[in-house]
Amino acid sequence: MPSLFDPIQLGTIHAPNRILMAPLTRGRATRDAVPTDIMVDYYTQRASAGLIITEATGISREGLGWPFAPGLWTDEQVEHWKAVTDSVHASGGHIVVQLWHMGRQVHSSVTGVAPVSSSATRTAGQAHTYEGKKDFEVARPLELAEIPRLLADYEHATKNALRAGFDGVQIHGANGYLIDQFLRDNANFRDDIYGGSIENRIRLMREVTERVASVAGAERTSIRLSPNGDSQGVDDSNPVALFTAAAKALDEIGIAFLELREPGPDGTFGRTDVPKVSPAIRQVFSKPLVLNSDYRSVAQAQAAIDSGVADAIAFGRPFISNPDLPERLRTGAPLAEGNPATWYSQGAEGYSDYPALETATA
Repeated sequence: MPSLFDPIQLGTIHAPNRILMAPLTRGRATRDAVPTDIMVDYYTQRASAGLIITEATGISREGLGWPFAPGLWTDEQVEHWKAVTDSVHASGGHIVVQLWHMGRQVHSSVTGVAPVSSSATRTAGQAHTYEGKKDFEVARPLELAEIPRLLADYEHATKNALRAGFDGVQIHGANGYLIDQFLRDNANFRDDIYGGSIENRIRLMREVTERVASVAGAERTSIRLSPNGDSQGVDDSNPVALFTAAAKALDEIGIAFLELREPGPDGTFGRTDVPKVSPAIRQVFSKPLVLNSDYRSVAQAQAAIDSGVADAIAFGRPFISNPDLPERLRTGAPLAEGNPATWYSQGAEGYSDYPALETATA
C-alpha cells in the first residue's frame, strides 16, 4: 500500500504527497469578493501540501452569501487571485479553486437578490451577514429556463480560474449547498427533469461537471460531495443508492479525483451516526478518491489508505494553525492548536501569523 507521504497523480497534477489541504472558508477577501494580500501569504505558507484546494469561491454574486468570501466572476477578482497562484507555484505548490454556489444558504442582505434552490425550502437557523446573524429566508425554486444561465455562470468562473493561473477547479457539491440541495430528497421536491428519481436529482451535478470539464478538461476537474448524514439541513433517505449513482456518473465523465466529506459521530462540523458511503463509492469510482473530515494523525490517515478506500486524505482544520502540516506529520512533531475565535475574523491574526515548526521551535 502507498504511504501518506508518497506522490500521487491527480489528473494533470503530480502531487508530491497525499496530504491535501481541504477547502476552508476564512473570510479574508473584500466586500467585493476580491482576494487580499494576506491571502497570498496564507496560501503560500501552505504550499507543501500535496495539493491546496482553496476556500469556497463564489461563481456569482447570487451564489456567494458568506461575508468577505472571495469570488471569481470579475476581472478584478481574477487579477488578485493571480498573485496567490503565482506565489504558490513559485514555492513549488499546486493549487485548485473550489467553485461555490450556496443556494438557499445565502441571505438577500448580502447578495442583493433572493436565495435560490431546487425547491421552495428554508434552512433552519441563521445566516452570517454583514449585519450579524439573520434568519434564513425561504428560497425560490430555480426555474427550468434559469438552468442554462446557472451553467453559464459555472463556465465563466472556470474560464476565470484558468486565467487566474489555477491548476484546476473543484466543484462544491457538498455541505448542503446548491448542488447538494438538488441531489438529496429532503430538499428537492421538483416534478421536472431535475427532481424525483435519482437519475433526475443527479442531473444538475452531472451537467455542471460536464460544463466545467468542457472548459478546464476532465483531468483538471474534481468535485466534493458529502454523502452520509445531514449537512446543514440537507439529507437523503437512501444515500448509498444516490451517491453511488452520482459517483458512476462522475467516473464516466473522467474527472481527476473525487473528494468526500464524511463526518462521524464525533465530527467537529456536523455529527452523524449514518455509516460512511465511501466503501460503496470506491466500488464504482475508478479515479483517486480523497477522504476528508476530522483526520488529525498519520495513523488515522494511513489506515484509510491501507483500507483501499482512500488514495489521499484532505486535512482541514489542522492546516489552519499548522502551515507546514506535511512536515509535522512526517516527523511526528506536535500540532499547534488554533483559535476558533479568529477563524472568520479580518486580518492576519489567526490566519497568516501561525509559524512553521522551525520558527516556532526557535
